[in-house]
Amino acid sequence: MNTTEIAIIGAGPAGLSCAVEAARAGVKVTVLDENLKPGGQLFKQIHKFFGSREHKAGIRGFRIGEQLLEETEKLGVEVLLNSTVYGLYEDKLIAYIKDGRDHTLKAKKIVIATGASENALAFPGCTLPGVMGAGAAQTMINVNRVLPGQKIIMVGSGNVGLIVSYQLMQAGADVVALIEAAPKIGGYGVHAAKIRRAGVPIFVSTTIKEVLGEEKVEGVITVELDEKWKPVDGTEKQFEADTVCLAVGLSPLTELAWMAGCEFTYIPALGGHVPIHDRNMETTLTGIYVAGDITGVEEASSAMEEGRLAGVACAESLGYYDEQKAAELKEEIWERLDALRTGPFGEGRFSAKLKQLNARRLLA
Repeated sequence: MNTTEIAIIGAGPAGLSCAVEAARAGVKVTVLDENLKPGGQLFKQIHKFFGSREHKAGIRGFRIGEQLLEETEKLGVEVLLNSTVYGLYEDKLIAYIKDGRDHTLKAKKIVIATGASENALAFPGCTLPGVMGAGAAQTMINVNRVLPGQKIIMVGSGNVGLIVSYQLMQAGADVVALIEAAPKIGGYGVHAAKIRRAGVPIFVSTTIKEVLGEEKVEGVITVELDEKWKPVDGTEKQFEADTVCLAVGLSPLTELAWMAGCEFTYIPALGGHVPIHDRNMETTLTGIYVAGDITGVEEASSAMEEGRLAGVACAESLGYYDEQKAAELKEEIWERLDALRTGPFGEGRFSAKLKQLNARRLLA
């Protein structure tokens, strides 16, 4: 049986940041990811990060991914790709499939950094080819260099919907319209302004009534919503389109944490049911940690900081850091995390995360 000191499930922003932080302390780290390439969402993010210099402001997402991969390689982190974890068992035993064969890995600590998945939306025609998640479309254009379609309706005005709309236009697609069920735009004004300047109309208090087509998307009918979120008869609009991209939020990928027996709490602002954890990112199960969007959907910058926090905490628990050194490192990370959770968009996440930490204290 293969063994390691820290097993990290997920090679995205949180997982790789955790691996780097722990490996710097001298810990033997193994990262498992089901994909053929590491990096998670970073490699489809061609836009520049916001925030301060310490939060990688001004650096494009894929460049940050390249930096993390270079660091993991230099530090000797073992990265197992095409490895799908399907079981977490007693005594930190991990079961996974790699290249069609079953394998097991025994770890002293486990960090679950599985990220989040895109939400779907139900409407007539939602199963037609051409209806997809905005993240899937982003992967197609920025990673695979393939346009998902020529005429696109974007559903959802959060940062994902706004950013992907602009990137689709950069790739040569025509974003016919962006629609938002809420009465106001959900993302940053700077992103909305960019696509408006490019001529994309944004319709708020509007949703999809029906997607037209027999074997593929051929058009979209939208309808306005009243203050009670009910369709308003007579407000329908029809658009010619061959693709519908859904940017209607994300849900934490928590299956492995459920399987392991971690306790959960329900916080809508974080995406639904999320594992309870303490300030070290340790769950209610000793030795099992979480980091990134599995703990609640935020931005990649926050995911990386949570990964670092889990990495330091694991290294301390294994004896690679003394209490004072670990406390200093964790305090620095928490200061950066708190800074990311400020302002009109961050305050809600700060309050939600506080509820998550308080839930852990109540169980103590």
